[in-house]
Amino acid sequence: MICTASRMEYRMLTDRDSALPNESEPDFEGLRQRRATFLILVLATIVLAVALMAATLSSGGFDLLDVVLTLCFALTLPWTVIGFWNAVIGFLLMRRHRDPASVVCPLDADPPSAVTAKTAILSCIRNENVERVVCHLDRMIQGLQQSGNGQVFEIFVLSDSDWSECIEAEEAGMQYLRERWSPQMSIRYRRRPDNPGYKAGNIQDFMSRWGDHFDFALVLDADSLMAPETILRMVGIMQRNPRLGILQSLVVGLPSTSAFARIFQFGMRLGMRSYSLGSAWWQGDSGPYWGHNALLRVRPFRAYCRLDPLPGRPPLGGWILSHDQVEAVLMRRAGYAVRVLPDERGSWEENPPNLIEFVRRDLRWCQGNLQYLRLLGTPGLHPIGRVQLVLAILMFIGSPAWVLFMTLAALQIGRVPESGPLFDPVLGWSLFALIMTMVFAPKLATLGSLLLSRDGRADFGGGPRLLAGAVGEVVFSTLLAPVMALAHTLFIGGLLFGRAIVWSPQRRDAHRLKATQALRRLWPQTLFGLAALVWLIATDAGGAVFLSPFIFGALLAVPIALLTAWPRLGAWLARIGLWRIPEEVDPPPLIRALGLPAVRRGRGRVAASEQVAAESIGGD
Repeated sequence: MICTASRMEYRMLTDRDSALPNESEPDFEGLRQRRATFLILVLATIVLAVALMAATLSSGGFDLLDVVLTLCFALTLPWTVIGFWNAVIGFLLMRRHRDPASVVCPLDADPPSAVTAKTAILSCIRNENVERVVCHLDRMIQGLQQSGNGQVFEIFVLSDSDWSECIEAEEAGMQYLRERWSPQMSIRYRRRPDNPGYKAGNIQDFMSRWGDHFDFALVLDADSLMAPETILRMVGIMQRNPRLGILQSLVVGLPSTSAFARIFQFGMRLGMRSYSLGSAWWQGDSGPYWGHNALLRVRPFRAYCRLDPLPGRPPLGGWILSHDQVEAVLMRRAGYAVRVLPDERGSWEENPPNLIEFVRRDLRWCQGNLQYLRLLGTPGLHPIGRVQLVLAILMFIGSPAWVLFMTLAALQIGRVPESGPLFDPVLGWSLFALIMTMVFAPKLATLGSLLLSRDGRADFGGGPRLLAGAVGEVVFSTLLAPVMALAHTLFIGGLLFGRAIVWSPQRRDAHRLKATQALRRLWPQTLFGLAALVWLIATDAGGAVFLSPFIFGALLAVPIALLTAWPRLGAWLARIGLWRIPEEVDPPPLIRALGLPAVRRGRGRVAASEQVAAESIGGD
């Protein structure tokens, strides 16, 4: 069992809740047709791509090695194909509707003046930089107080810290917030002596102690920041839609002077818009939950979403690391909607400042997602929820499949064939073009929509900066992909022998990496890239051009990590405005008040608008 409510309790609660009115949304038949259409498009594309791969490899016969290559290729396809069709649908929505978010998430909201639901704001921390936590909470409290709605909110800082210096800083920080805002807003601080269940256990501890006193809970991470108007809008939506169980905001990165974070969040921003709109179009009321910057309806979350440890020992047993998606499918199983609000405004986080931190965070997700293998048979899950668990697993299973495919392809190409070509070059390059188009479709779709809009170009500092940033980000993400795929593959291999990730705090501030740090973490990628390069040179494999990004991405892992963590490079990029995001061009008041270095170094939207006015790219 992953939820402590018994089957009888579950039936009683859902029967009682069935009297609640449905949330405002398109009719069920229309949503079912969307899902059927999307399924057909995805399956047809996968079948076409697999058939094309089989035909490509059949040039010199189709042996066992070709079968393995085709199967590995097929495992890498679901996420790529889904991303492609999400992008296509998202692009069409962006071009056809002035407010596409309202089309895919049609939820009515009470006005801020009518916000009355008691809402707890939960800041979940563990051995974090307390100064950042206090600063962000202080700004949010100030905004809520100025809106005239502060009386319905209470702040809970839920700590799992076990470092003495962090505990002392937390106590001092909470004392500062109490002195500053008492009695206008209640601020509570609770620290658990240990952390069973990790973050999910932290939140459930709140639910058990204080859940009876609140209608909703807004979950934040240590680096989370949300605009007061966004918080009020989400509470208003939740009030108006009683069947809505989880409302997830679309989280974007804060302006940064880390070169790695700048490139990464620029790429995320490009891909996010089309992808999130497209996915919301077919997911509807069965959307994902990412564990932070999201509003929970307390009573059903407390009743249906409590997680027990999985049977067996870690890494796949024990407490669930990636708890959020499990809680989402349990909420949906209980008959409550889970939705993403696909609006990029007013919800932020901090992205990892360098490649080492990024890999570390991804491996924790990897272990957590693979735990879903033990949850696929959970009874009563909504079909879309079950699909999301499968896709979360394939997100990481696809990495070793891709690494094996590329390795076998390199060996096959480097081997001197005894008769005929190893693959059909025309079909091979056609397939390569198809895959690359699908891989980059979300970013290309958003980029196309932005370039066709004067305001869209201005949001990113003007058309030339937007195009230059997009080209640079494509090169960067292409080189980064093999680094991450190899990291996932090695980690999954370790899981088979009982190796588990250590739960530790993230380093969120930009800092310089030492060469020894990078080499200690990335030597397998370097060795793999070097071996592949030597093999192809020794065998004079001129047909391995398509393998070049994979080989050089792995080979250059250490230099990439060192360069993108170099503080001077990040500061210079912020100063010239490369990989600039909208919050740097036209900072919202909340962002401007933080005094972030990346914002101080920006030229601002006025200069960007003047540049856009001189451009001849597209038009509205």
